[in-house]
Amino acid sequence: MKRILVTGGLGFIGSMFIRISLRERPELHIVNLDAITYAGNPANCAEVEGDTRYTFVKGDICNPSDLNLAIGSGVDAAVNFAAETHVDRSILDPAAFLRTDIFGNHTLLEACRKLGIGRFLQVSTDEVYGDISQGESVESDPVRPRSPYSASKAAADLQTLAYWHTYGTPVLITRGSNTYGPHQYLEKLVPLFITNLLDDEPVPIYGDGLQKRDWLHVEDHARGILHVLENGRCGEIYNLGGNNILTNLDVTRRLVSACGRSIETHVKHVADRQGHDRRYCLNVGKARQLGWGPRISFEEGLQQTVEWYKENESWWRPLKSQEFADYYNRQYAQRWNRSS
Repeated sequence: MKRILVTGGLGFIGSMFIRISLRERPELHIVNLDAITYAGNPANCAEVEGDTRYTFVKGDICNPSDLNLAIGSGVDAAVNFAAETHVDRSILDPAAFLRTDIFGNHTLLEACRKLGIGRFLQVSTDEVYGDISQGESVESDPVRPRSPYSASKAAADLQTLAYWHTYGTPVLITRGSNTYGPHQYLEKLVPLFITNLLDDEPVPIYGDGLQKRDWLHVEDHARGILHVLENGRCGEIYNLGGNNILTNLDVTRRLVSACGRSIETHVKHVADRQGHDRRYCLNVGKARQLGWGPRISFEEGLQQTVEWYKENESWWRPLKSQEFADYYNRQYAQRWNRSS
């Protein structure tokens, strides 16, 4: 592959994919189509802006003319990171998730089908499997989404596979577990808690905090996507997980310690999220057979992430006073009051 279209490449995982791909594939050119929504940050791709192998196009994945402009004279593959991704926001505004995650996916699939693009990779999530009380989710398991977010991603996955079976469009799907690392927008647990703790503010734990998640460093996730794009079998799904099953409370304790705060004064249990899944767990044997595996331990990755936010206050500080502040108040104000 010589030229790849990346949609949503100013976001957290997409920007890491771009940086790693350009760093490790010197023959590659990447075209990044991004609408620059609240979670799309041009600073995430600042280090590649001057690279002649990188082209940025501001545009909406739902707009065919924007896609045509980005594709230009042709690309060999497309990787779709463009999505609304936060469960809490999907509960507040489900319609936005239907538009981007489903209709945007459809628009991109249509472009790939009509233009004969060699490979299309849909970046999905372990949340499509739904709550799993024990064992591990494998790629052949049925999807059982339980939030507006996971339902929109499951619908996109099914749509993607339908294009493979109906039209022969060469598609791939990756389903990643909870991802953490530098450049993550503040709404997610790890960056929210780190930045709150650095500001000597409390962190809100939903319910009892015993919900279990599998944690995967963003570099490992991005490398997994690239590996599947290059080596995966079309029409197949590949789980990408870190094999780090921890409760939210355990992750919180580690963050509190790393930031030099105390559990007693900085952790506050608040009303639980509606429909909150208790446990996700991925079986990644299929991806390992393909030759991929996570490299970064959770202990190392979490400490590196805390240090990055400590050293890059200029990246996250402006976000605290913008759109995020309004969202934070809408999401947590009543919960704080109820738990007082």
